[in-house]
Amino acid sequence: MRRKPDHPQDPKPTPSSAGIPGHVRVRGAREHNLKNVDLDIPRDALVVFTGVSGSGKSSLAFGTLYAEAQRRYLESVSPYARRLFHQMPVPEVDDIDGLPPAVALQQQRGTPTTRSSVGSVSTLSNSLRMLYSRAGDYPPGQGILYAEAFSPNTAEGACPQCSGLGRVYEVTEQSMVPDDTLTIRERAIAAWPPAWHGQNLRDILVTMGYDVDTPWRDLPKKDRDWILYTDETPTVPVYAGLTPEETKKALKRKDTPSYQGTFTGVRRYVMQTFATTESASMKKRVARYMVGLECPTCHGKRLRPEALAITFAGLDITELSRMPLERLAQLLQPYADGSAPKGKTDKHAEQLIVTQRIAADLCARLDVMLALGLGYLALERSTPTLSPGELQRLRLATQVRSNLFGVVYVLDEPSAGLHPADTEALLDALARLKAAGNSLFVVEHALDVIRHADWIVDVGPQAGEGGGRILYSGAPDGLKKVEESHTRRYLFDEKGIEDSTPREPSGWLQLQGVRRNNLHDLSARFPLGVLAAVTGVSGSGKSTLVSQVLVDLVGAALGQAAPDEEPEEEPGLEREEVIATEGRIASGMENVKRLVRVDQKPIGRTPRSNLATYTGLFDQVRKLFAATPQAKKKRYDAGRFSFNVAKGRCEHCAGEGFVMVELLFLPSVYAPCPTCEGARYNADTLAVHYKDKNIADVLGMTVDEAYAFFEDQEPVARPLNTLREVGLGYLRLGQSATELSGGEAQRIKLATELQRATRGGTLYILDEPTTGLHPLDADRLMAQLNRLVDAGNSVIMVEHTMRVVAGCDWVIDIGPGAGEAGGTVVAEGPPRTVADCQDGQTSRYLKAMYR
Repeated sequence: MRRKPDHPQDPKPTPSSAGIPGHVRVRGAREHNLKNVDLDIPRDALVVFTGVSGSGKSSLAFGTLYAEAQRRYLESVSPYARRLFHQMPVPEVDDIDGLPPAVALQQQRGTPTTRSSVGSVSTLSNSLRMLYSRAGDYPPGQGILYAEAFSPNTAEGACPQCSGLGRVYEVTEQSMVPDDTLTIRERAIAAWPPAWHGQNLRDILVTMGYDVDTPWRDLPKKDRDWILYTDETPTVPVYAGLTPEETKKALKRKDTPSYQGTFTGVRRYVMQTFATTESASMKKRVARYMVGLECPTCHGKRLRPEALAITFAGLDITELSRMPLERLAQLLQPYADGSAPKGKTDKHAEQLIVTQRIAADLCARLDVMLALGLGYLALERSTPTLSPGELQRLRLATQVRSNLFGVVYVLDEPSAGLHPADTEALLDALARLKAAGNSLFVVEHALDVIRHADWIVDVGPQAGEGGGRILYSGAPDGLKKVEESHTRRYLFDEKGIEDSTPREPSGWLQLQGVRRNNLHDLSARFPLGVLAAVTGVSGSGKSTLVSQVLVDLVGAALGQAAPDEEPEEEPGLEREEVIATEGRIASGMENVKRLVRVDQKPIGRTPRSNLATYTGLFDQVRKLFAATPQAKKKRYDAGRFSFNVAKGRCEHCAGEGFVMVELLFLPSVYAPCPTCEGARYNADTLAVHYKDKNIADVLGMTVDEAYAFFEDQEPVARPLNTLREVGLGYLRLGQSATELSGGEAQRIKLATELQRATRGGTLYILDEPTTGLHPLDADRLMAQLNRLVDAGNSVIMVEHTMRVVAGCDWVIDIGPGAGEAGGTVVAEGPPRTVADCQDGQTSRYLKAMYR
């Protein structure tokens, strides 16, 4: 519910004075850190919300304006239909007038399943299926198929052998028994269940007379095959704890067994568990022992043979879907404009009309995607492999062609992941949406986008409790006069980047013969002992080279093939197949002792994971509480002060701090726990105080507040200070990992790394670390990265922000274009050298930094 404010309320405006015509009028916005904000912003304009990270701009744009627009829309539908929507909480605001319907295009990672693709998100695949159904070339005698028959996600279209996955999965002796030097007792059969169930199966084999103490490789093949592949399920007496010899004697004496055990072959156990278990962790575990092979029926194309037999332009629908969008548009254009050769087809007039209309629609929609720099993608590309920026642009392209008008589009950093050359195309797409009669409310940090705004709303001045005020709302030029604004300094700074002397590399990491995605037999060298940026247009291959190839090769050389990786979200087999990296490190590894990848993946997937637990500082806080006289008197240890441990947490909510309330015909809502009132702990634990605060009070503190509170406790103060230095002083210690942005998660990881003592020799790899950062926060981040380099380490990052690139020691530009037009090193050297280079698309934007 929206609560009443604690301040005297202005008189309710009469309809005649309810705001400026053509404006959205906001009164009393208090969402998150917003401080009772009043605001008038124009419709039918590009309105950009700016401010430092955590200032409250997203709380205003998404948490207030979009949330209220969604609430009003959902009030117009039936309660039964309403429960099918994911609803945002009702915003804390007194009143909003003049707010049109809203569409949100937020930053989000692709869905985990590979069945979601570029084609399905953009709906282009639907049109392509219609094209094949109505205008495809059918083999003689084959009946007409409906469009559904060309989708691998339907029963009509999916290959019957692989169920539309394109791969079949089986187990092999090698996958089930990875180390054949072990004995069965030593758990040679890794695919068997752990704990008691696995011990039970081994005991059954003892009863049946199988040798469990001879290395697996030395067992007779018929014994190995029966244990692995039998479908028999014999039930035999089990004598737990007895040796094989003792078991023989017990069987001979017909002693009473411990229990009767039923045997399951290893393959049967793996396949059955995968198919039937409801436990995601169990499904993930057994999936590790399954080997994927290309489906022999569809050869990886995922469709029934009948659908693959139908062609258009000589290609089946999968071959067309695997083309880069740029090539697909070129192929379809002659059909769209009617210039395709007529003599090569026996199609009647109706089919020719259908072909032209569908092809013309496809080409028009592809043009928008190409303009947004997405021409290197293919329709079959699965969404888990897309960056948040790519996914948002894909959805933006769909909206540009939707022909809606009178709508507010609320966008979350649409320039994220974009090279400045691609940002120009983005601005053109936004201009088309505005010209169609729509309003654009954009949360943005990129100065190039902010400069194109019709109206700027600057929120701040600081983050968290130090923000939440409207510093300025008006035409861009007026921001020049607002001294408090951090955005003003960067937006109107005409001095450019000051020249500095770049560091000299202390060595080189030389890669040769690299092959992956659009990198073909590439040789590249990375400088060590410096801060290096890898640049290039979106899709040029820079992330492939740095975040995949470099990570794989260096990780393998150090024996850490997947450093700092999060576990797979997808528990089953519907996940992207891992593409192998080809290539080698020719020289330079002697200078790299450790690899750290600092990415934007979440620091945890549940509300129980938070900033304090991830950085380890909460361990020190719990020790301080355990050392208090109160805790010692009650014999409380540090574990007592963890909300994940039963003895200290609130029993009613199990340490969650909230409970779920089921509502009939409405989505479930979460309310603070009525027992602990959201504190997470039981009353006895909360009775213990350190200074004047209990453990829940500490978790409620911001990093800045906690630093002042624990200033005299070095083990706690040190990590807190590091978090402040990377610009995260506004976050609460107990803030859930699920509430953090990708940029915040990346900076938490970086702060965790910075507080560790290092002797140098570490290679840090970052992928677009300034995504989601205000220029002020980007400067703070650069200061910390320079600290790492000064300590004798190497930092290599993929980066698009030219101000940041200009501040590096070395630049490697990949290109010149995207997809097939990229994948080569077009320029390298200090920033000034690359700025003066004529090749690639980065130089002219980098040169502008040195005006």
